[in-house]
Amino acid sequence: MELTTTTATELLRFHIPLLHSHLSLSSLKPRLLASTNKLKGSRFRLSSRKSIPTVRSLADETQFSDSGRNVAVADPSLAVKKKAMDIAPDLKGTSIFLVGMNNPLKSSLGKVLADVLRYYYFDCDSLVEEAAGGESDAKAYRETDEKGFRESETEVLKQLSSMGRLVVCAGDGAVQSSTNLALLRHGISIWIDVPLEIVARGSHSEAFAQLAARYEKLRDGYSIADATISLRNIACQLGHDDLDAVTTEDMAMEVLEAIEKLTRVKKMIEAAARPF
Repeated sequence: MELTTTTATELLRFHIPLLHSHLSLSSLKPRLLASTNKLKGSRFRLSSRKSIPTVRSLADETQFSDSGRNVAVADPSLAVKKKAMDIAPDLKGTSIFLVGMNNPLKSSLGKVLADVLRYYYFDCDSLVEEAAGGESDAKAYRETDEKGFRESETEVLKQLSSMGRLVVCAGDGAVQSSTNLALLRHGISIWIDVPLEIVARGSHSEAFAQLAARYEKLRDGYSIADATISLRNIACQLGHDDLDAVTTEDMAMEVLEAIEKLTRVKKMIEAAARPF
């Protein structure tokens, strides 16, 4: 979703005060609380993105079997929208957190999911960088005050996890502490597992080795996610030898089906817990 009265960046700038390196986190908390309360009391009109065609209805473009799976689809994005519409009532505005190594596919997937679910989209790393004054300032902040940088990551994640109807691309910091992992429990977490050779495209061998080491360090944290969506597995299921043949819509459908299973299990557990 997009805001008609403000951009997503402006919303978070309004919602989360600047986390400059020369300010302590404790001094920011009153401002964080004030801006959070102000935001939660505000209302914004929503408008659909224009990236997915909506000229004709789903019924015109897509035929579905009784099970809900598509029989013939003229536009894959319409099948994704149909699935999103189907799960929305049970999802009830629960936020979605995407974890995994940062890459363009993960970001594109997050935006598509936000679009079809009529959610807001945010990227944690981009927010921390902007709050620090830009990418170079964020890098300097991390190098000079690692603890403060991690606290900033936690504060951003805390603010996002307090809101609903979000798709959040979480940074590596989201799986590096028990506090952050607990914050992810405020929504549904999905590990977007993309092979390192794709994540590291265009990088030299030294950078690839660094990525591989980081992946090994973070893999246990990623695996705690509620569900795992593997690009390689989807390619195998679709009969593709080339991983690039998997589309963002293919990934989005897998994520939505995983969310559907999770919400179905939750409903069964809740039903079983009710007294007779």
